[in-house]
Amino acid sequence: MDATVCVGIDVSKDRLDVHVRPGGEAFHVPRDGEGLAALVERVGALSCGVVAVEATGGFETVVAAALAGAGLPVVVVNPAQIRHFAQALGKRAKTDPIDAAVIAHFAEATKPIVRPMPDEATRLLADLVARRRQIVAMIGAERQREKRAPARVRKSILRLVKALEKELASLDQDIGDSVRGSPAWRAKEDLLSSVPGVGPAIARTLIAELPELGRLDRRQVAALVGLAPFTRQSGQWRGRSFIGGGRAGVRSLLFMGAMVAIRHNPVLKAFRDRLVAAGKPRMVALIATARKLLTILNAILRTGQPWREEIA
Repeated sequence: MDATVCVGIDVSKDRLDVHVRPGGEAFHVPRDGEGLAALVERVGALSCGVVAVEATGGFETVVAAALAGAGLPVVVVNPAQIRHFAQALGKRAKTDPIDAAVIAHFAEATKPIVRPMPDEATRLLADLVARRRQIVAMIGAERQREKRAPARVRKSILRLVKALEKELASLDQDIGDSVRGSPAWRAKEDLLSSVPGVGPAIARTLIAELPELGRLDRRQVAALVGLAPFTRQSGQWRGRSFIGGGRAGVRSLLFMGAMVAIRHNPVLKAFRDRLVAAGKPRMVALIATARKLLTILNAILRTGQPWREEIA
């Protein structure tokens, strides 16, 4: 395989714009069954090192699945990174062919890691988990409105909350059936839930949205979730480290798990208390605890051994 050939694909609702580096070949195909077949045939003949597809509100899913199903080295790239890369190159014009060229250039310059794409069952579980998160957010928003609403409006809010809670229960049942119906997922859930502070919601979110858990080292998985601290330093100046990027939904759930763990998990409680006693701000201590929790969960899935205080 010639690792120097990189393909960038800009995805829109109706068509796919493709650019090949370093040759400069460019073409487009419709985003339908025939177009995808033609895309797979033409890209497959290039013996490329990476095929980069920009995430575009879900339109990229079927494209990435078709390419991965053909055994091509596909990676879905973050649109924010592409935008910043284009700005760094001084690219002010924006058209679909130009975007495809920028995506290909980005893949060539950064050499993103190609990871296995989730299978259909994992994608469905991820969709259910994402929908559950949306329902929870809607319930929270309605509860906030209820506090300042007049009596008549409050009745409407309560009816909607009741309907949302019913839908939430249905989604929880669907997610539970999916996880418990798969021996591999059931084993993962049991391992993850063995850690005090990790309940079914967190375990199932990790299974759906972080399938790499257990396959990476602790630094890689922390960076993937967005819990790895980034240092800021210039000359004698040292700024505060910060976290960001990664998979925000997973990170939020891990913060919740960390908050539960510092009350019910003696190892993580002691870890957090040591940081606070050493003068660390409470938020910094919470972030470190969430990262520690992620490291423990990663080790548990890698070894296949349930929670023991000694492994922490």
